[in-house]
Amino acid sequence: DAGVISSIRSAASHLEQLGSVVEEVSMPSFSLGLPAYYILASSEASSNLSRYDGIRYGQQVSADDLNEMYGDSRANGLGHEVKMRILMGTYALSAGYYDAYYKRAQQVRTLVKKSFEEALGKYDILISPAAPSAAYKIG
Repeated sequence: DAGVISSIRSAASHLEQLGSVVEEVSMPSFSLGLPAYYILASSEASSNLSRYDGIRYGQQVSADDLNEMYGDSRANGLGHEVKMRILMGTYALSAGYYDAYYKRAQQVRTLVKKSFEEALGKYDILISPAAPSAAYKIG
């Protein structure tokens, strides 16, 4: 967004006026972070939330048999978004896809981390927007 770019350039200019040396740096691996995050966060959510089965943890629903109780407890105890993340994470962690998704996302995370370490080894701070556009107006 043009407004975001303008704000970032204005902040950098202000720091320059205060005596900082400002240089533009390229971090190509930075754009890979978000897709890796979604895979890793979903996988960790799947792994960590699996214990919420309505028996040991979470909301327990009364049912006639054990399978029905498990199904109903999980269906009623977790919201739609949580269930979607668990499903995506379970898929990424499954035997046939572990290397293609989870392992690859871990490698990408390491790449992004190394590029940040390299940049922060040379520079004291990195200036970047937190989002590509301004927040929506309230209402």
